Parts: sequence; C-alpha cells; structure tokens
Amino acid sequence: MVSKDDFKKALDLIKNSNNILITTHTRPDGDACASVLAMQDVLTGRGKSVTTLFLSEIPDWYRFLFDESPPILAKDITLEQLKQTHPDLIIILDTNSYSQLPQLDQYLRQSESPVLVIDHHLTADGLGDVELIDTTAAAAGLIVCDFLKYAGWKISPEIAHALFVAVATDTGWFQFANTDTRVFLACAELIDAGADPIEIYHHLYQNFSIQRFRLMLAMLNTLELHLDGRYAVQHLTLGHFKQTGAAFKDTENLIDECRRIGTIQAAAFFVEHKDGQIRCSLRSTGRIDVRKIAQKFGGGGHKMAAGTFLPGPLENAKKLIYQEIEQQFQTTENNAEQQP
Repeated sequence: MVSKDDFKKALDLIKNSNNILITTHTRPDGDACASVLAMQDVLTGRGKSVTTLFLSEIPDWYRFLFDESPPILAKDITLEQLKQTHPDLIIILDTNSYSQLPQLDQYLRQSESPVLVIDHHLTADGLGDVELIDTTAAAAGLIVCDFLKYAGWKISPEIAHALFVAVATDTGWFQFANTDTRVFLACAELIDAGADPIEIYHHLYQNFSIQRFRLMLAMLNTLELHLDGRYAVQHLTLGHFKQTGAAFKDTENLIDECRRIGTIQAAAFFVEHKDGQIRCSLRSTGRIDVRKIAQKFGGGGHKMAAGTFLPGPLENAKKLIYQEIEQQFQTTENNAEQQP
C-alpha cells in the first residue's frame, strides 16, 4: 500500500502546479487509458490546465471514454512542440519504465519538470520525484482511487466509470488471480458513484470490428501446444494484418482466447512488426513467472502477465521464449520432487 506520506507529497506536487502533462505507456490498455482520463477529469475540475498525451493509438474499444481523441506523440504533436509546452508537473500512469515510453524517454531525461509516477508494476526505473507505487494493487486505477479518497476529491460518475474500466480490464473482467477483496470493494464504491458495468461490458467485450474478429480467427488458426499441452503459442504476421484489414492495436487481449483450454499453464503470443521486431505477450496461471522471462529480454510486467520485444525472425523469437518456458517448467518440477 502507498503511505500517507507519499500521498501527501503527491498532493503537494499537484497543488503547486498549474500546467500538468499526463501520459502513460505505449500500446495503452484499459488501465492506462482510463487512469489517464480519470486524472485528467479530476485535475481539470480542480482548475488545472491539463494536457494528455498518448504515445500510440488508443484501441477503438476504449474511445468511448473520451469525448475527443487525445493527441498522440509524433502524430499530433512533435517532440520539439512538446518541449515548448513547459509543464510544471508531469504525471506518468501505469508504468515506471523508460522502455515503455519510446521517444518521450528522451524528453523526460532532459526535462527539469517534477514527475509524479502512479504505478503497480514491479519493473521500475525510478522515473518519479514522487512515486505512488503499490505492487499489490490489481490496477493503477486502484491507486488513483486511493489517492482521490486521500485528497478528499469527489469521484464524479464520469471518473467512476473510467476507474471501473481500469480495474475491470486489468483483472480480465474479474477472472485473473489479482482479483481480490480490494478489487470488489473498490468496484462497489465506483458503482455507487455512478459507474455502469453493463454499459462498460458492452463497450469492452461486445464491440469488435469485423476486422478484429477476422484477426482473432487468423490467430487461432496458428495455435500450437507444447510441453504436454501446458504451453500454448500463437502468432500473427504482417500478412495477417494485410489480409484482415486489422491494425496492431486490434491484438490487445487476444492472447487470452487460448487460455480457455484447460491444460494450458502458460501462453505466448507473437506479433510481427514492420521494423522486423517481434512483440511477445506472455500469460501464466501462476506456475510460470513470465515477468522474469520478459525482463531477461528488456521487457517487464507481472508474474502472470508480461511482455517484451524480441529480434526477428518469428521462429527465432519463438525459440527464445520456448527455452525459457521449458526451463521454468523443469525447475518447478525439480523443486516439487525435492519437497518432503
């Protein structure tokens, strides 16, 4: 849990700032998008001048959160233009790693503006002058909730709606092992404050484009099972995107489809990018620590959900991850055999 002292430092930073920049990691997920919106709304309501900045496109199924599409670095605003905005506070949500902030990392290293980080990941580069870090929190949105309650700031229906999205998506709609009492208590409070779970579920899970649906079908056709059905591998190539008309943002959460198979304890999803790199998403039911694997290759995340980039070609990336997964299975089996 975050200490009251750290909450006070964060509150003091905000109170002493007028021009605030809010951002999050590249390839923003529901927790990132919703936490950004919640902080934007609450700080605007406190009379602050707030600029939100994303580092890549927002997936279509999160656009319902925003009245207007927020600017994207390199598309709507250049790094040079950003430097001219001179924020007196930068708030970074749902990450504490330079590797998750491409291009913006250069700006952060040169900027003299104070930085507030709100994050729940173990992987950390210490980007903040003040950091609200709680690795036990299922979502960054939960830490935002706690901060708003500490500050005594009212959670409007719009903010409650956003924070419910943050918590619901980072728990896989309350399916993942990080779904605890704290999650349900917070969501109950958010519903009382105006969040509408039925509407949110429709936007998130019943709102696929036909292109994304076809991309999912293409991915499912690549399914491979290894290690006695315990390890699932799926992939998408540039050709799949061309054939389906889908975009890279349409890949979010597709990795979870294969986890409906009862034997699977770990899964990897490889996506070929135009620069030749392979994006690898990793999931685990708990026996395999995928964060350790992702960190070995410069990525990060959680024990049961992590990701990284690997050098191509695709088969090379698959081989690298297979070796790590196999080794962890062997290690856990050997440890089990040694137990009295």
